[in-house]
Amino acid sequence: MGRPATKPTKLKDGYYIEIRNKGSRSGVKLYNATEMQMERSIKMYERSKEVIILGECINGKFVAKEPKLHVVK
Repeated sequence: MGRPATKPTKLKDGYYIEIRNKGSRSGVKLYNATEMQMERSIKMYERSKEVIILGECINGKFVAKEPKLHVVK
């Protein structure tokens, strides 16, 4: 058994979305290198999960201040 990591992970430059089960508070961040790949990932998960668009990450910081909740129309 090891100890859990205490240092936050470094994020790669690219686009991130967060996938959650509907009604859940925590989720998983998914990395995509391009915006087109991010859109493809959103289409794949939007029917069964909550998708939160975190946006573009440069040098470990997100460009957009507020994450956006993706709503299926």
